[in-house]
Amino acid sequence: MASQQQSFEDSLEKLETIVSKMESEDLKLEDSLKLFEEGMKLTKECNQRLTEIEKKVKQLLKTAKSADETESSKSK
Repeated sequence: MASQQQSFEDSLEKLETIVSKMESEDLKLEDSLKLFEEGMKLTKECNQRLTEIEKKVKQLLKTAKSADETESSKSK
């Protein structure tokens, strides 16, 4: 199972492995369900990380824009 300490890249790699297994192997229903559940957890974790990163990027861009506007008004 994925832990919160696992990096986004590690989680994504694990998810890709699960998808490949489910697509290429003849799995029992129970095994498929376990892999599906793990995949759903990883998907949720990756989406949460992407949302966090998107918020940080937006904040950084907002801060940079504000700093640029402040600098522009000082130079006039």
